[in-house]
Amino acid sequence: MAGATARRRLSRRAFLAGAGVATVAAGGFAVDQGVLPGRSLLHGHLGLDGPDGVVPQVDGGRTVSGSFVSRARRGRRCGWSIATPPSYGSDAASSLPVAVVLHGRGGDHTKAFDDGYLGLDRFLAQAVGEGATPFAMASVDGGNTYWHRRADGEDAGAMVVDELLPLLAERGLDVRRLAFLGWSMGGYGALRLGGLLGRDRVTAATAMSPALWHRFADTAPGAFDDAADFAGVTVFGRQRQLDGVRVRIDCGESDPFYAADRDYVEGFRVPPAGGFQRGRHDAGYWRRMAPHHVRFIAAAFAADGRS
Repeated sequence: MAGATARRRLSRRAFLAGAGVATVAAGGFAVDQGVLPGRSLLHGHLGLDGPDGVVPQVDGGRTVSGSFVSRARRGRRCGWSIATPPSYGSDAASSLPVAVVLHGRGGDHTKAFDDGYLGLDRFLAQAVGEGATPFAMASVDGGNTYWHRRADGEDAGAMVVDELLPLLAERGLDVRRLAFLGWSMGGYGALRLGGLLGRDRVTAATAMSPALWHRFADTAPGAFDDAADFAGVTVFGRQRQLDGVRVRIDCGESDPFYAADRDYVEGFRVPPAGGFQRGRHDAGYWRRMAPHHVRFIAAAFAADGRS
């Protein structure tokens, strides 16, 4: 009995020590995102976050890249990449519809198609190879501005609409009806820009772990200029802007944005596709969700073609 009691005490000490290490490791995330991880630490410690997604080992088709100097981003040079499925035209000039991919905080346009990160071009190639409607994906540098106009005049959202879309059209892509896909900061951007452009321009808006907050006081440092800026661009209370747009939202149950994302989803009259699964706020979870988002967008473009 004494030995069993000692083992229980040791096990409890080991758990608390492990939790302490996890708390320190999560500190960087909490500071960066402006949220405090709750059960995410416990889920991670107990291995309840689910498996990481794996980039398919298939030919990713053709990816072309370049850059432009953005007036909307106050003279910053913005890199971009366009990925098309295998056999769908050189230099991306194939009249395909486009999904605009918005990266998360601290990322850039390369994250979308990096095999070591999301590898979205491989998921696209796999889906099209299995019969999904083909489309192109285009990513672009948005900085850490949360895809909206800032007090200094920089506006990554305007860059997407006024500069990236014309560039895509010049390269032969069909930008009359778009899709948006984003993760974290980019997930927020996909929902916001999808709502601003509305059903006349946007067929689908999909978000993986969108970075959402109820209050300015809870936001990540630098995400918004002040409380007025936050109030002006929050997506809470504006779900009706996405009426007629096909929406998918997924978030891991161990993600610090889980509670806010759940509340946002509950604000729709018609629930979006997607849901809440085991997972953290990381690329492993986003890779697991990526094939679902790619196929959701392909189905939206297919439905457009039938209407």
